[in-house]
Amino acid sequence: MNITMIGTGYVGLVTGACLAEFGHRITCMDKDESKIERLRNNEIPIYEPGLDALVAKNVRDGRLLFSTDLAESTAKAKAVFIAVGTPSSRRGDGYADLSYIYAAARDLAPCLKDYTVVVDKSTVPVGTARQVARVIGEENPQAKFDVVSNPEFLREGAAISDFMRPDRVVLGVDSPAAAAVMKEVYNPLYLISTPFVITGLETAELIKYAANAFLAMKISYINEIANVCEEVGADVIDLARGIGLDGRIGGKFLHAGPGYGGSCFPKDTLALLRIAQENGVAIRSVEAAVEVNIAQKARMVKKIRDALGGMEAGKTVGALGLTFKPETDDLRDSPALTILPLLHEKGAQIRAHDPQGMTETAQQFPDFTYVDNAYEAADNADVLVLFTEWNQYRALDLQELKSRMKSPVLVDLRNVYNPQQMKEAGFVYVGVGRGVRP
Repeated sequence: MNITMIGTGYVGLVTGACLAEFGHRITCMDKDESKIERLRNNEIPIYEPGLDALVAKNVRDGRLLFSTDLAESTAKAKAVFIAVGTPSSRRGDGYADLSYIYAAARDLAPCLKDYTVVVDKSTVPVGTARQVARVIGEENPQAKFDVVSNPEFLREGAAISDFMRPDRVVLGVDSPAAAAVMKEVYNPLYLISTPFVITGLETAELIKYAANAFLAMKISYINEIANVCEEVGADVIDLARGIGLDGRIGGKFLHAGPGYGGSCFPKDTLALLRIAQENGVAIRSVEAAVEVNIAQKARMVKKIRDALGGMEAGKTVGALGLTFKPETDDLRDSPALTILPLLHEKGAQIRAHDPQGMTETAQQFPDFTYVDNAYEAADNADVLVLFTEWNQYRALDLQELKSRMKSPVLVDLRNVYNPQQMKEAGFVYVGVGRGVRP
């Protein structure tokens, strides 16, 4: 099938490459000429494990093309995916900014000749698919098309495996013809018995927000329980295992830490709250999850400040990890980039390392010192803070770290290390929710 992908960001590029691997003929279209030129030269603008090889393979096999010409890209397309950004509004009110979605719909409308399925792949509020249909219909009353909502469930760092072996495929459709086209698009997944959830448009749009909000609530819940653990002398890691083994609860997303970040949870929880408020209802549980997440990051600032003796001025903080999670270069709403600037404002010097996130961080925070490895981050540090659990931070030479530090203090915001082993190595160890008492 000929398919066009409008947008070559994270979702568009991963989706396009994976659909090409399924055997479809994919044209990824973007207005940014420099980005398209880089992609044609196999320069991948994002870090996602395995994506560069997948793109190169399908370009070489002739199934994946890149273009800046929308009319040419869609001339033979049976399905056109809209995969542009839907960031939070610049007004700061939590609403999703749909301007890129509607602009794509307006640009696409005159290009539609034969029957085409237009697929909302971006995360969008309830009602967006019908608005996209309205925009296209107004721009081109003769167009024959259906709009489908097909939300993505891609985890950064594991996006390719998530696409190839998903838990489910959600399709919001209004017509049998659109459903038939989408089943053809995802036929390889149907053949391996992937569950297909076929719903109306509004339900499909809401599924994405509801799923992300539920996961965010699990994170905020375990972080609050971790705070209780610190006060009563319990260990949140053992506690999380104890409740996570209950099949009704499950162990995923029960990892205490500095709070959630990234491209999805912060904006999607706020957008869901706005959808509810617009319709006269409240989702108190999600409101609480958002509030807890903000408070958790503030609590981490205090935790680090206490480890520094109560004052940041004149102290050096070594930072391990800047991205919001491992195996990505995404810095959006990263806990590290919320916490470190607050310490720096109070006079702390920051020595930071991250395998993928330093170049972009340096553009935002040029006064930080960026180093080549974890050990250099520890040089002359009064405290070393582990923000992101990259694999290369999981088995550090503790004696090497200790010899480089001014004070052997580790604040482990991801609970990577064993408190007793750290104590035996001569460190003052501070975790999250690890209030174990003798």
